[in-house]
Amino acid sequence: MSFIDDHDFSVGLVLRVLGIPASTYYDWRARAAAPSRRHRDDAELLERITQIRSAHEFADTYGSPRVWLQLRRHGVRCSRKRVERLMRDNGLVGAHLRKGWKTGSTRQNPAHTAAPDLVERDFAATAPNRLWVADLTRLVTGEGVLWLASVRDAFSNRIVGWKTAIRADTDLVLAALDYGLWSRDVHDGQLIHHSDKGCQYTAIRFTQRLADAGIAPSTGSVGDSYDNALAENLWSTIKIELVYWPGTTFATRTEADTALFRYIDGWYNPHRIQHGLDGLSPDEYEQAHHTQHNTKNIQPAPTLTR
Repeated sequence: MSFIDDHDFSVGLVLRVLGIPASTYYDWRARAAAPSRRHRDDAELLERITQIRSAHEFADTYGSPRVWLQLRRHGVRCSRKRVERLMRDNGLVGAHLRKGWKTGSTRQNPAHTAAPDLVERDFAATAPNRLWVADLTRLVTGEGVLWLASVRDAFSNRIVGWKTAIRADTDLVLAALDYGLWSRDVHDGQLIHHSDKGCQYTAIRFTQRLADAGIAPSTGSVGDSYDNALAENLWSTIKIELVYWPGTTFATRTEADTALFRYIDGWYNPHRIQHGLDGLSPDEYEQAHHTQHNTKNIQPAPTLTR
C-alpha cells in the first residue's frame, strides 16, 4: 500500500491492476494515519513523567527509579523499563554521581577520648529517635568554604538537625545537635548518637551535651567511611542533587545556606521519596509509623452490661 502513496500514480488504476478493493486501500490509510494505542499510551505516560519532574524545584533530579515509584503512588501501573525508555528517548536525565569531588573530613584530636562504636555498621533502627548519625562536609562558594553539619535519623533518613558556618568547629556540630533536640521528642536513655572521631565530636563540650540529654555517644573507627556510611550517603545525595546539579553555583555563603534550606526542609524531608522507605519521603515514613503505632495502642471501649 505504501508503494501507491510513494509514487505519483493514479490510485484507481493501480488498485484495478493489483486487484485490490478501494475500501481496503482507504481503510489501510486511515489506520496508518491514526497513532497506535501503544503510541497514545506512551504519549500519555510521558506527559505524566514530565508533570512529576516539574512538580517541585528539585523534582527534575528524579531519574527513572523514583519517577516509576511516584507513578505507582499516583496509581499508574507500568514497567520500570518502559519509564526508562521514554525518559531516555526524550532526553530526561536524573541526577547522577560525578567523579572528582570529595566530602571533606573532620580531624581527630589525640587529646580527646573517643566513645566506643555502639553501632558497628548496623544502621537499622526500629523507631524514630533511636539512632542518629552525624557528620560534616564542605561546600565551595564564591566567598570561600561553607561548612555543613547534619544529624540524620537512621529510622527514616530524616535530617533532624543541620547548621552551616564558616568554621568546622565544636560550635557548629553543637548547633546541629541542638536543632535536632529542639525539633524531636528525645527520651533519656533511648538514643545513640553516632559520628566519626573528629575533634568536634569528641570535644568535652559536645560529649557533655550528649550526656546532659541522656544520649549515648558512639564513634566509628578512624579513616573508615563505612563506619559512618549513613551520614556519608547523605553528603553524596546533597552533592549530586544540589551542589553539582548543572547550572548550580553559589556566589555567597548566604546563597548556599538558602539553597540548603530549600532542599532539606522544602524537599528532602517532606517530599523526596526513597526506595528504602517503601517509596515514601522521610516525613511520610515517620507519619505512617506514628499512625500505625497509635492505632495499635487504641484500646477497645469496655462493654457495658445492665
